[in-house]
Amino acid sequence: MTNRFERAIVLFSGGQDSATCLAWALDRYAHVETIGFDYGQVHAVELQAREAVRDGITDLNADWQRRLGDDHLVDLRGYGALADSALTRDQEIAWGERGSPTTFVPGRNLVFLSVASALADRRGAGVLVTGVCETDYSGYPDCRQQTITAMQQALSLGLDHEMRIETPLMHIDKAETWQLAATLGGSALVEIIRQKTRTCYRGDETPQAWGHGCGTCPACELRAKGWQQFAKQAAS
Repeated sequence: MTNRFERAIVLFSGGQDSATCLAWALDRYAHVETIGFDYGQVHAVELQAREAVRDGITDLNADWQRRLGDDHLVDLRGYGALADSALTRDQEIAWGERGSPTTFVPGRNLVFLSVASALADRRGAGVLVTGVCETDYSGYPDCRQQTITAMQQALSLGLDHEMRIETPLMHIDKAETWQLAATLGGSALVEIIRQKTRTCYRGDETPQAWGHGCGTCPACELRAKGWQQFAKQAAS
């Protein structure tokens, strides 16, 4: 058995950020497993992309292929129904009265991290890797560094052993996320993320220069803006 801090669980949705985090983790840890969550999201197409993204990433690197272990998909649709948002039902995507977008799913990252920590405990892993980010702040309070720091402490106390939460994207923007993928796996990894991952909140699969999506939801706008900046920098 390896040291628990050489084993990581990646919260893996099938989108751009979690795919980049998966490559980041495979580059650092001796053993990596992935966990995804079906919470009744309208954009369930992201879940359907997960296997192809995993396979594409590990095909790039023999070491990554050896390090990647099992995938786990957890049914959290009951929670998703309770957390009611524009991501779980047909509702306009807009800014709500509380000052957060209607796509905010209350406690989503807290729930995901709690469930992932249970898996980590049983699989002998001491690290959780998640793609939350406060740089391209979307109005989600559970994406902030302060929240993650508090959650790490709570999980460590609740499990009675240290549980580390790594957030490789916390302080970088979307252009830098594309660049991180390029640094980790070159143009081949960038292309896998561009073509195979799904991020659109509406689950739209219209081909775009930066991947697939409606092009108008907040997730698509962020991804497109980051791609344009990355491509411009790469060409200069």
